[in-house]
Amino acid sequence: MFKSIKTGVVAALLIGTALYAQAQKKVTEGALTYGMEYALTDDQQPMAAFLPKETVVKFKNELSTIKMEQGPAMITIIMNGVAKDGLLLLDIPIAQKQFAVKMGKADFDKRKEGSPKFLDFKPTGEKQMIGAFNAEKYSYKDDKGAAYELWTTSDLELPAGHKEDDFTDIKGTPVKYTVFQNGVKTTMTLKSYKEEKIPEMSLTPPSGYELKTMEDLKAMQGGGQ
Repeated sequence: MFKSIKTGVVAALLIGTALYAQAQKKVTEGALTYGMEYALTDDQQPMAAFLPKETVVKFKNELSTIKMEQGPAMITIIMNGVAKDGLLLLDIPIAQKQFAVKMGKADFDKRKEGSPKFLDFKPTGEKQMIGAFNAEKYSYKDDKGAAYELWTTSDLELPAGHKEDDFTDIKGTPVKYTVFQNGVKTTMTLKSYKEEKIPEMSLTPPSGYELKTMEDLKAMQGGGQ
């Protein structure tokens, strides 16, 4: 059973760690809807069916959360974008199992291992609407010579911590950009922002959850239990 949701956990982590964006409407909570496109290598093709075309990120101050259904399981990731730590919750009602995995800065840093480094960001002066946002285009490249484009907006400003590390020095909120997460090339497009009251979030494992490490979870998955 655990083996059947292994790729789903990887996909949820990929999405969760890809969603740091910087965001002139200043907001502190709400929901962001992202479209997601992937350029998968041959080795990554098996995960294609598990990767969503769209995902919703709910945030309150520096904390954010995403949820993903994967077969019999519900995967929830809560992240603190300032402290760079988080909590993964795995609920499997059919097996009456609930697991919690704490994630630290090292886990977030690991997603970048082997990925190209981005550099040479330049504004192009080109402007257009990306979704509901007025956006301006930047060009950039990586240390392997590949070229990319980034679109940013000044229409929206998010709380501290909702910012992809690669784009620290870019003005405005990235609304369309390409990053690598766990080796997967992903293009994110911010489609909408919705104002709504978000319940308080916590990085403390809820009562009833069995605390595991990521290595424990991988071991269970690999054993096919």
